[in-house]
Amino acid sequence: MTVVLVHGNPETDVIWGPLVEALGRDDVVRLSPPGFGAPLPDDFPATMVAYRDWLIGQVEGFDDPVDLVGHDWGGGHVLNAVIHRPELVRSWASDVLGILHPDYVWHDMAQVWQTPGAGEEAVEAMVAASLEDRVALLTGMGISAAVATELALAHGPEMGRAILALYRSAAQPAVAEAGRMLVNATARPGLALLATEDHFVGTDEQRRAAAEQAGARTEVLDGLGHWWMLQDPVRGATALTRFWDSLD
Repeated sequence: MTVVLVHGNPETDVIWGPLVEALGRDDVVRLSPPGFGAPLPDDFPATMVAYRDWLIGQVEGFDDPVDLVGHDWGGGHVLNAVIHRPELVRSWASDVLGILHPDYVWHDMAQVWQTPGAGEEAVEAMVAASLEDRVALLTGMGISAAVATELALAHGPEMGRAILALYRSAAQPAVAEAGRMLVNATARPGLALLATEDHFVGTDEQRRAAAEQAGARTEVLDGLGHWWMLQDPVRGATALTRFWDSLD
């Protein structure tokens, strides 16, 4: 059974490296959303719906249903895809179910990106910053220097355009409205990865409530933050493998 990994913002598929190694499998595929480590076509609108449809198109290309795993916005794309086309997956896992809770409030940086003018200024500052400064910002968030350097090299105008379009398309009440369809995800086994120190994706209560609505079991990654797959890839791989093994 193929495992498909989808990352988020402001990332490339390099974030999955340690987890893929810990999984020890040869059937893992990493998908990069347009603008985030993959080319951003001029006619791609980079909205929440566009990324959903992009992911559906990618997964349709596999011969059999896949085990789909998403992190950050990749986790949002996974949820939106499964809500609309559950038959494409054998199972799904996401670490951002809280953003689909009706009471979710976007984190501060997201609100800046969603604000006309301020968002453009923030993106311009990111692009104009030196590589060293971008790496320092990422390492300050707990990302290793090697991975941070790879991510920083990918930060540019295309990613900036994708960030603004995606976050503005997802401003509330858009994600809350998408969350009303979470019950559709119960059609396939789901796993909610709850990293207790991840404060970008809703409260523990919001994440647990959304997981329950989606019919997903919750795996608590105590003490880990937003980049749990880098902080403790072995624990992340163990949680995923345990989930997949329970489906056989």
